[in-house]
Amino acid sequence: MPNSLDGRVALIIGGSGGIGAATARLFAGAGARIVITHTIRSVVSAAALAESLPGAGHLAIPADVADTASLLALRDVVRGRCGEVLHVLVNAAGFTKPVPHADLDALDDALIDRMFAVNWRGQFAAIRTFAPMLKASGDGLIVSISSIAGQTGTGSSIAYCAAKAGIDVMTKSLGRALAPEVRVIGIAPGVVDTNFVPGRGEDFNTKIAAATPLRRIATPTDVAEAVLACATSLRFSTGTTMVVDGGRSL
Repeated sequence: MPNSLDGRVALIIGGSGGIGAATARLFAGAGARIVITHTIRSVVSAAALAESLPGAGHLAIPADVADTASLLALRDVVRGRCGEVLHVLVNAAGFTKPVPHADLDALDDALIDRMFAVNWRGQFAAIRTFAPMLKASGDGLIVSISSIAGQTGTGSSIAYCAAKAGIDVMTKSLGRALAPEVRVIGIAPGVVDTNFVPGRGEDFNTKIAAATPLRRIATPTDVAEAVLACATSLRFSTGTTMVVDGGRSL
């Protein structure tokens, strides 16, 4: 099978979330061994997800992407359970809180710091932690979940937009820095049908769908399929961010 991932190990940071879980299912279906990370609050659902995946040897491990010590402990567990080689790292962890762009005072320092700690610094720290294991594969792949907010400047908050723009730039920089052993690709969704943004419900989704050329918002599987394509079909791509938004950003 040309798109088989048999024998490959894929680590999905934030794998218990909507996009992360959908990615875990597709990668496991293609033959990969999956390691997903989760918060303490989602330990039951993460364990159930790992147990439900096709294949064997899948793991669910707690980790805090905003805490480098937690990522280093995660690396030790992955090495102990899966060996010294990692083939795919998917950065799917994220955080946001809606703040109107014109309300500058509401975007305080603590929220800005949290936004960047999870959405930018955490993704970089995960890459820094696992880069040696990815390089050891000789054909490693990093996929970071960005957002069209980083390109359009419209999103849940100005800080969120800025953090996602930072991921796009990081993808370019690391595409050069880690080549040829590791490819680095970003995936930029528009609105996705998850509970990621607090307070956004069906009315918001319906409004956005009507203003999107393909007349719907993305499902988590839409985004996961793009991540899987990076590992199977798009073998000569690196340092780029692909938009998966149904034309929303046009």
